[in-house]
Amino acid sequence: MNKYRSLYNTTLSLISNLLLVMGCFILCRIVFLAENYNAFTELTGGRLWKMFGGGFMFDTSAILYTNLLYIFLMLLPLHYKEKGIYQKITKGIFVATNLIAIIANLVDTVYFQYTHRRTTASIVSEFKNEDNLGGIFGTELLNHWYLTVLVVLFAYALYKLYRKPPVAKIYNFPLYYLTHVLTLGIGIYLCIGGMRGGFTGMVRPITISNANQYVDRPIETGIVLNTPFSIYRTIGKTPFAVPEYFDREKLEALYTPVHLPADTVQFRPLNVVVFILESFGKENSGFLNEELDNGTYKGFTPFLDSLMAEGLTFKYSFSNGMKSIDGMPSVLSGIPMFIEPFFLTPASLNTISSVGGELKKKGYYTAFFHGADNGSMGFEAFARTVGYTNYFGRTEYNEANPGNKDFDGHWGIWDEKFFQFFADKLSTFQQPFATALFSLSSHHPFAVPTEYEGAFPKGNVAIRQCIGYTDHALKLFFDKVSKEPWFDNTLFVFTADHTNSPERPEYQTECGLFSVPVVFYQHGSNLKGYVKDAIAQQIDIMPTVLSHLGYDAPYISFGCDLLTTSPEDTYAVNYINGVYQFFKGDYLLQFDGKRATGVFAFKTDKLLEHNLLGQLSQQSAMEDELKAIIQQYMTRMNGDGLVVTK
Repeated sequence: MNKYRSLYNTTLSLISNLLLVMGCFILCRIVFLAENYNAFTELTGGRLWKMFGGGFMFDTSAILYTNLLYIFLMLLPLHYKEKGIYQKITKGIFVATNLIAIIANLVDTVYFQYTHRRTTASIVSEFKNEDNLGGIFGTELLNHWYLTVLVVLFAYALYKLYRKPPVAKIYNFPLYYLTHVLTLGIGIYLCIGGMRGGFTGMVRPITISNANQYVDRPIETGIVLNTPFSIYRTIGKTPFAVPEYFDREKLEALYTPVHLPADTVQFRPLNVVVFILESFGKENSGFLNEELDNGTYKGFTPFLDSLMAEGLTFKYSFSNGMKSIDGMPSVLSGIPMFIEPFFLTPASLNTISSVGGELKKKGYYTAFFHGADNGSMGFEAFARTVGYTNYFGRTEYNEANPGNKDFDGHWGIWDEKFFQFFADKLSTFQQPFATALFSLSSHHPFAVPTEYEGAFPKGNVAIRQCIGYTDHALKLFFDKVSKEPWFDNTLFVFTADHTNSPERPEYQTECGLFSVPVVFYQHGSNLKGYVKDAIAQQIDIMPTVLSHLGYDAPYISFGCDLLTTSPEDTYAVNYINGVYQFFKGDYLLQFDGKRATGVFAFKTDKLLEHNLLGQLSQQSAMEDELKAIIQQYMTRMNGDGLVVTK
């Protein structure tokens, strides 16, 4: 057996040493919890087990990031790595890099008491102008001397318990190199999966916001996360810099996201069901494009169009982002995407509310549905963060339908099947309830179930038949729920997360790329009428829903109430490639954060061909309002100001 030791000795040592670091990270989490125990409440054994289980995934990712160089050196298929001097160098790299990561964890054990969150890469910007950090750090070392002792003990453990591969003679060089090339390939695959937090294409690389799916309160993410991971995953993510456009008094006068109820409101406990329809851009709707093809355009969403005709819809309606992960915060929490997707920023650990979160205060049952693998796209974590108590994903679907063959082979459960599951579940919930569903079938590779091949118009781009399929699934959903006793007492909301595969020139502009439907429907209600020239956006959904219900408490949303705001005062905001866009009245203003770069009459100049910069009297007022929105946004993101505090 010793004859073949050279084929596996460095690999075994690598695994052993990475497990040593994992043990150190787990101990750091225990120390963190002990030091900050008073910051948390009701930490039962079951909840701690769940948090530590989630923490294992984040620790794995952080350890792999920290040890990338060490892993590469240990797996490098060169026989020189068997030399003693080579192994001394790799041991030095291992001890040094991991000790830095452990120190970061222990430092945050103290710093967490002031920030109530794990430190991110933005700490560099936060303290770049401070010249008293040395004194502060020294004082804290004295106050927490035991942590310094722990650093010494961890350093000693890393050095003494390090498993150094024994020097092994190579008897068969071809076999040696073949084995180590294969080992390197397997190691690369495992590292990528470990750093991402999963191996399937449906799993986005985990970020700090994913920690929310393991906790009941945002502050508890500090237990799940570790500091190296939080820093690594926010490097390069531009921190929200607060512009100083206005003083506080003028800022509040120009714009505030705080919504205050009128004194006369009376709350109505209607059920609320929100559909976020994957890629359902406005271009797919015949109802919203009556002028196309000389009035002959039919579109691909006949059922949704029929609801629009009976509900409240808006001619000029927009998304506030361009990705699925942008859609959920915008639709449910009134948070647009500025600079970086909200999910991917440190602000995702702020205290946040939502339609469900506010209604939960009124005793509502709340739940979120998405047919993909649980945890996919960070939806489960966000839903839990903002107040949706229960989450129903592919796991829950499979539990309710054992042995089913409803997986689409790529993303999750086919929309028709999952919508029926959603309908069945709604009828079991205690009323009033507030739920939301994010569809998935209208997604690349743009397939439909075999039995529906050729059943829906394909148009000129592949996604059209998928849009038709999901629209049909929506019809079947309504065929079922319209017979339920709770149906007439339910407000339905429909929008898209973003656009996809634009075909016509007007939908390929900076305006068209954000054009999605926004629809409110309640059977037998006064929510009817095609508001021809009003602007609407995803972030208006939360205030409009709460207004329709007569919600009587203050909350924060960056949108406006479409039921009480006059059409000339509604607006939309979004961000694309470093440029903020502001739609109001007849015009679109583009602004790079310092100056306006374009003004377009977007309603008539549909291809945005004529820049009216500097030619309109409205430009100055539009700039001021947009600046105020940006300043409020950045201030509240950095200051954890996304909920109303007493």
